[in-house]
Amino acid sequence: MIEEILPSIVLAEEAYDDTSRGGPGAALYPEEAEVIAKAVAQRRREFTTVRACARAALGRLGLPPAPLLPGKRGAPQWPDGIVGSMTHCEGYRAAVVSRASRSLAIGIDAEPNGPVPDGVLEAISLPSEQKWVSALSARRPEVHWDRLLFSAKESVFKTWYPQTGIELDFVEAEIEVDESERTFEARFLVPAPLIGGTHMRGFSGRWLVRDGLIVTGIHLPR
Repeated sequence: MIEEILPSIVLAEEAYDDTSRGGPGAALYPEEAEVIAKAVAQRRREFTTVRACARAALGRLGLPPAPLLPGKRGAPQWPDGIVGSMTHCEGYRAAVVSRASRSLAIGIDAEPNGPVPDGVLEAISLPSEQKWVSALSARRPEVHWDRLLFSAKESVFKTWYPQTGIELDFVEAEIEVDESERTFEARFLVPAPLIGGTHMRGFSGRWLVRDGLIVTGIHLPR
């Protein structure tokens, strides 16, 4: 599913439960297990499965299985020469990777296609975003546009933070969605970060809604 919104140079692996990822790379390394030791069982399962997905994707690039530890703000620490992203939600886990020689950054997010909790939309969105969420919700209620907005902003942060090391609040990037093209544009409301030698004023991404899930993704080519 996630590969449909990313270019072919990005390799994706996904799972819809925590029982389908067996074989090499499916178990946690001791240092990974230590990170998650105090978490609840569900969190340990999704942590394990998404790393099995990541190791499978890395294997397709010819890399051997290795620990994938979370760094600052939870961003995965990828092997040298690799960029990637992970996501998990109820009923879905995915990891994507690409060689850094071909991709600057990737950010993905998956969410259930359901409404965000009360008060969340107001906390994460700008008035302009609330306007299009309301309009699209009236026209196409089968898509929970508030959740899609949240997911797009998560993908923005996952692309932004590993490259900048700077926090980005939800309301510091304005999202516009193209309903027919299944794309979105993120415009930064803070000074443009320097990424790959370019001051970027925003990111472009894609989205997909299917089988009760919303997925969003951003890829910055080299």
